[in-house]
Amino acid sequence: MFELLQTDAKTSARRGRLTLTHGIVETPCFMPVGTRGTVKSVHSAELLHPALDCRILLGNTYHLFLRPGTEVLDHFGGLHSFMGWERSILTDSGGYQVFSLAQLRKISAEGVRFQNHLDGSPVFLTPESVLEIQRSIGSDICMLLDECPPYPCERSYAQNSLALTQNWAIRAREWITKHATGRQRYFGIVQGSCYPDLREKAARDLVALDFDGYAIGGLSVGEPREDMLRSVGIVAPILPATKPRYAMGLGQPDQLLDLIAYGIDMFDCVLPTRVARNGTAYTLDGPIHLKNARFEKSLEPLAEAGATHPLCDGFSLGYLRHLVKSDEILGLRLLTLHNLFFYLDLMKQTRRAIEDGSFLQFRDSFIRRYRGEKRKSAD
Repeated sequence: MFELLQTDAKTSARRGRLTLTHGIVETPCFMPVGTRGTVKSVHSAELLHPALDCRILLGNTYHLFLRPGTEVLDHFGGLHSFMGWERSILTDSGGYQVFSLAQLRKISAEGVRFQNHLDGSPVFLTPESVLEIQRSIGSDICMLLDECPPYPCERSYAQNSLALTQNWAIRAREWITKHATGRQRYFGIVQGSCYPDLREKAARDLVALDFDGYAIGGLSVGEPREDMLRSVGIVAPILPATKPRYAMGLGQPDQLLDLIAYGIDMFDCVLPTRVARNGTAYTLDGPIHLKNARFEKSLEPLAEAGATHPLCDGFSLGYLRHLVKSDEILGLRLLTLHNLFFYLDLMKQTRRAIEDGSFLQFRDSFIRRYRGEKRKSAD
């Protein structure tokens, strides 16, 4: 499933390759988020086009379970045929909804009871049922059910939460042993909040259950950057070198490069598409907010040649600002395509840098420019 091709000599960055039922995914990789079976405003053909060459998307088990539901997904033969997507899909387990819908759920040893946020009807998710839902979805990679503790939380809460997540992982392993067909892969999720010993215990206990890959959950939920990096630094070396490592729900472009240096292979985040709908574009000099008046008469392009999606070439910042301010659909589409290009191209450049031994230099150069350190020193 996972082939480790190269490790950077100066950091823990890894160049790898995932072989899944629906194709090969080169790592490090970024997975655009298609929560409900679509990356917002983007056609599947645009994702497949060489300009983006997206190899894997993320879907949301909880949302797809509510709508269209497993009966519809089974009827269409899974999410791939339903949405017209021929490449790989990773689905999360609904565990983040345990975190984000705190007012609508009740957690017990058996599973999680939800009040459906669409119509108020009851929903009950268990470690077994989320895998059955993902079987209907037909995702290439299935995440196990977990609880993501809030930040901050008392040690006692984090400890009890981790015990629950680990017990669910044992139950998931039993389900996989009985029902897995070999077409899907299963990733365990390391929790433990910001407590180093809990993170270490979670990683070691999950490794002993021998899943196909491992994710680090509970990151970027309000904790300081230093705590997040410390958690990753504790967990990553414990995880098997021969299996993929996934940091869930991250993040900003510079953050991705920091985590790749710790040995993380896979990422997802809603930011590229979400901020595009609010008029924000990622650039090598940091994000720019096109609603700002200073762009009203700008003749400058969104990015230099080759550093944006081809459909964005030829449009000035002034025109893009006009589209955004006028709530024109073309504006959010162009910014979405540009931001996805930015993230996916960053991963391509990162893979090349690991291959030729220049990753550390590439990372530091990118981060200095992106965070404005060169500009600050010149002021």
